[in-house]
Amino acid sequence: MARFLSLIRSDFNAIRARDPAARGAIETLLTYPGLHATFAHRIAHILWRNRWRSSARLLSYLARMVTGIDIHPGAKIGPGFFIDHGAGVVIGETAEIGCDVTLYHGVTLGGVSWNGGKRHPTLEDRVMVGAGAKILGPICVGADARVGANSVVVEEVPPEATVVGIPARIVQSATPRSSDPYRVNLNHHLMPDPVGRTLLRLADRIAFLEARLDARGPGKTSNVPSEPCSKPVSERSPELTN
Repeated sequence: MARFLSLIRSDFNAIRARDPAARGAIETLLTYPGLHATFAHRIAHILWRNRWRSSARLLSYLARMVTGIDIHPGAKIGPGFFIDHGAGVVIGETAEIGCDVTLYHGVTLGGVSWNGGKRHPTLEDRVMVGAGAKILGPICVGADARVGANSVVVEEVPPEATVVGIPARIVQSATPRSSDPYRVNLNHHLMPDPVGRTLLRLADRIAFLEARLDARGPGKTSNVPSEPCSKPVSERSPELTN
């Protein structure tokens, strides 16, 4: 009982520490669906471990109806768990979540196999997962890693890395320092843009090549025909086929 109350207290404190919108304690207790879903899961998980499987699933289903958050009672969730906004979060049966993990709305911790055993992801301590992200399969997301919004993660993520995209790719190997060392780092919007960087490099290269072509002048154009040749290769002139 003492451990159960400690878990609930840690979940409540996580909201006060990570959500600037959290004001009074009573308001937080009454209006945060993530807290309600986590509380129901804590009870359902106890029932699940004690082989009261039908009761656990029923409680999980009722919590889903009320909160819009689907957490399988078999999932293992550590202390300090925070689901911000909550709607649409799905956590599978064999998922494992460490301490002080933060999920935003629309996150899925899903499986990719019909086989028994471990089918869902493991999130280590202090992982942050952005809105709409999908983490699929029995993979591990290392401690302090961050997953960008709407990313689809299908491979292992090392500790402190930042991943974005579909499929997700590592764009940062170390978590940036928070502007406030006494609060949880919520700067999950400060992520590099690898696609944008690549497009800028391509644009620079095209501009460079165009400048070189302009420097050659109109009298130094290539001998390649300006129009495509309709004849087969065997019938073309020797200077074009050799």
